[in-house]
Amino acid sequence: MILTPVAPSDLPQILAAFAAGLADRGATARAAFARIAAAPRTALPPAAEAAARDRAVAFAQSFGIATLDEEPARAFSWDGAAIRTRSEPSVLLHEIAHWLICPSSRRVLVDFGLGAGPESGRAAEADAARIADQPASEREEAMASLLGILWEADFGLPAMAAFAEQNWLEGYERPGTPAYFATVIGWLAEAGLIDGEARPLGIAPAASALG
Repeated sequence: MILTPVAPSDLPQILAAFAAGLADRGATARAAFARIAAAPRTALPPAAEAAARDRAVAFAQSFGIATLDEEPARAFSWDGAAIRTRSEPSVLLHEIAHWLICPSSRRVLVDFGLGAGPESGRAAEADAARIADQPASEREEAMASLLGILWEADFGLPAMAAFAEQNWLEGYERPGTPAYFATVIGWLAEAGLIDGEARPLGIAPAASALG
């Protein structure tokens, strides 16, 4: 949930300030932000949204991830075996990112052992299965957020909307905000999930990038 709504008229100034904060934060971080900032900013029409969802489902399957054509509210976004796919394309991409990022030992747990996600219906069960500690949860959530958003940009989805909704622009005027963005981009690069130009992974790796 977005903490501070961003007025469209304020966005150019906000993006310029954020970009300025990345001036000394490395080329990969600057490239990542440029990819996100250049993405479409308006919602897709229904037919295009449905096509993007189908593409996201196929993308999940390209990694060997099982999919289930149900709403996450029926159970879990990730039930330890499959992703439920009756969600927005951005949600599916975020779940694929979580699958890639989490240790393989936690892929067998509902919602990756991170606790209930916002889409999961059986939240108490997902929370009971949580085994990741707070630092691991925060790191993985940040990485999954940005990896999913970079995929959104590549898919032609309104990535900037997700960037704002997931609060990457909150406190944009403070140096720590773009600095943290650059840190998370660095984690993705170290994990082999993006290249030096911030292009996100598009083929299945041999194993989880984090072990």
